[in-house]
Amino acid sequence: MRPFRKRSSGRHTPRRPLHPVALGMLVVLAVSGCGSSGADTGGGAASGPAIPTEDVIGSVAKDESSAALLPADVRAAGVVKFGDSTGSPPSSFYREDGKTLVGVDIDFTDAVARVLGVRVDRELASFEAILPALGSGKYQVGTGNFGVTEARKQTIDFVTYIDDGQGFAVRKDSDLGDVTNLAQLCGRRIGTGAGTTFEATLEKNKHLCTDAGKPAYEVSSFSENGATTIALQQRHIDAIMSTINGLRYAASQQPWLKFLNEFHRLDVGFALKKGSPLAPAFQAAVNKLIADGTYQRILKKWGTEASAIAKSEISPPEHP
Repeated sequence: MRPFRKRSSGRHTPRRPLHPVALGMLVVLAVSGCGSSGADTGGGAASGPAIPTEDVIGSVAKDESSAALLPADVRAAGVVKFGDSTGSPPSSFYREDGKTLVGVDIDFTDAVARVLGVRVDRELASFEAILPALGSGKYQVGTGNFGVTEARKQTIDFVTYIDDGQGFAVRKDSDLGDVTNLAQLCGRRIGTGAGTTFEATLEKNKHLCTDAGKPAYEVSSFSENGATTIALQQRHIDAIMSTINGLRYAASQQPWLKFLNEFHRLDVGFALKKGSPLAPAFQAAVNKLIADGTYQRILKKWGTEASAIAKSEISPPEHP
């Protein structure tokens, strides 16, 4: 695997987006704990539990009352255009074949589409590209574990379906303990996803270190989650800040990786252009899935029951 390049901006990204199959293989490498042949893994690679295959949405039928909330042109077209950021188990990722998409986001998207009686037209895109593309009309809905923040709500509406948030993971041989204050990271190298709430949180709080007379932590941003994990494994970074569910999933399958702690909870939702007429229909569809038990079956399938919400909301306040 080609080493990442360090740019003057401090962001580590490939020179061009990875082909979907290549991205799928990168995720398989990250989840299996495999890196380059010279990497010190801190333990043997683990195959981990098999990726679940049960069909938990096959019985979901169209709900006429939810579908009636769709705009007339969408009902007539029978299709909704999604932009999906892929590469982070258990949210949305490829199976070992590099072709089949699976995950929490995939199941929820497909289940909501069944409730509304529409077809999913899914296009893969980088995480940081999806929200601006909603404003331009390229996509009608975005998925990719988008957390609800007050800043994003200025231009984006969210229809919530889980509660996830920010957490940290390190190598098992790290001396870093639970991170309750970002000043604990001073002088360390932190990897995270480009265009994410994690990147924004880290950049915003660098001053905590310099204010205390300590060296600031270094933020390294990656376009692919698998690349972030491999960078940690190969000691290019000291810790990862990413989704709680994603880091717990990764740590459960990689013996050298340790989930540290939750840092900040966030509601996660389908992202739509501000004022989108699709929002009420999507909210009704999620609540229908909660009521009929499909919602709980999806969460159980992916081991994310702790992320359950009681009801879907449209752009609720950000968690304090």
